[in-house]
Amino acid sequence: MPHLFSIFLHLLFFKLVAPVTFRHHRYDELVRMLYKVHNECPYITRVYSIGRSVKGRHLYVLEFSDYPGTHEPLEPEVKYVGNMHGNEVLGRELLLQLSEFLCEEFRNGNQRIVRLVEGTRIHIMPSMNPDGYEVAAAQGPDTFGYLVGRNNANGVDLNRNFPDLNTYIYYNEKNGGPNHHLPLPDNWKSQSSENRTLCLFVFIPSLEPFSEHMLFDVSGAAVEPETKAVIQWIRSFNFVLSANLHGGAVVANYPYDKSFEHRVRGFRRTANTPTPDDKLFQKLAKVYSYAHGWMHQGWNCGDYFPDGITNGASWYSLSKGMQDFNYLHTNCFEITLELSCDKFPRQEELQREWLGNREALIQFLEQVHQGIKGMVLDENYNNVANAVISVSGINHDVTSGDHGDYFRLLLPGTYTVTATAPGFDPETLIVTVGPGEPKLVNFQLKRSILQATPKRKAPNSGHRNKVLPKKVQPQAAGKKELKMKQSQRGPA
Repeated sequence: MPHLFSIFLHLLFFKLVAPVTFRHHRYDELVRMLYKVHNECPYITRVYSIGRSVKGRHLYVLEFSDYPGTHEPLEPEVKYVGNMHGNEVLGRELLLQLSEFLCEEFRNGNQRIVRLVEGTRIHIMPSMNPDGYEVAAAQGPDTFGYLVGRNNANGVDLNRNFPDLNTYIYYNEKNGGPNHHLPLPDNWKSQSSENRTLCLFVFIPSLEPFSEHMLFDVSGAAVEPETKAVIQWIRSFNFVLSANLHGGAVVANYPYDKSFEHRVRGFRRTANTPTPDDKLFQKLAKVYSYAHGWMHQGWNCGDYFPDGITNGASWYSLSKGMQDFNYLHTNCFEITLELSCDKFPRQEELQREWLGNREALIQFLEQVHQGIKGMVLDENYNNVANAVISVSGINHDVTSGDHGDYFRLLLPGTYTVTATAPGFDPETLIVTVGPGEPKLVNFQLKRSILQATPKRKAPNSGHRNKVLPKKVQPQAAGKKELKMKQSQRGPA
């Protein structure tokens, strides 16, 4: 069978195969597994929690890096999130297997995995909805409660719980406005029924950090603690690439998830709704699909998706999802991976699923190393944070991080790239991107020269012979000294 032959080929990519345990893991077992991996690979891993669920369970993340807990300039950050819907469990188990695999293969000297870990900061969250999982696991895979455990403990679907920024971007595309890093909705006002805004979010100010802020929709329902924790997480790290693992189909789904079409009888029409990075997203989805054992064949679970990929909104329109929120609020490019027909596959099926997904999980991580990356500095070689990196012809910008480094995923080609920052003159470069490792493109911005302001008399004032200088805004000072990575490792 073709998919079995594909799995066999995937085995050839690895000289050593890490031992894995193919079974389902309840919350306590998941925690023990994460710390087991950390104890086996303490110098390249870190376990941390981004918050707690409704019932107080930690939302744990396992990080892989040669310097755990530290962002190294010019080293991209990538994340996997599993089990957002508590009853869709395969992603959770795959990410635990992946964690074991990365640790074992690094210790065994697998050069592909060594390069990946040393050149990438990888964050793995096996379960975003541990409360829902426990409900689904108590039921088990043999009953007919298809949706039991899908939502969190408050009965909320976490993939319909993020602020809806699509409405903003659809308006801005027609009328002009920001195309990236859209702010969290603040004091939205009700608009006419013709507007596509389905839910009004209000950002409640506080003297405390962001994690203590509350977001409410017009129905009064708070954004859930799991959602708030993830929002804080993705605002705290300069993630470049991400995948969200689901179940119930076998397809790689890419943004936008929310259709631009008008609503009809309470439902939004399905229609292909591409992002400005549509070709790039299609390529990312195809990388996973064709590295997967059988996703690329298209026919799975009674559905057909050419190449095993789909634009989210052309499949069905989804509002307030995490995938679109990543793209519109941060620098992160996220796709959604539907990985199994059965939401809760039997334990004996896990080994086959792991073999079918392992190569795809590794190849997708490697996709973060493409396009361009570099430093944005001022004339004194200080880092310039939050500089905007624009690519002519692609109406979606990214920004530099706190360390002045930026990452822009691009397909091979020649691009006109511009860096801008308040108080600096923009700099534009012509860049040719190849199919291999990312091209290093640094920008050194010069401070804007203030125009001399002519003195003038104030008309009709009682203060004769006095001059009023034009008010000048103070310029922002440079921040940190450049920290460049010293190792001579090759790209992953």
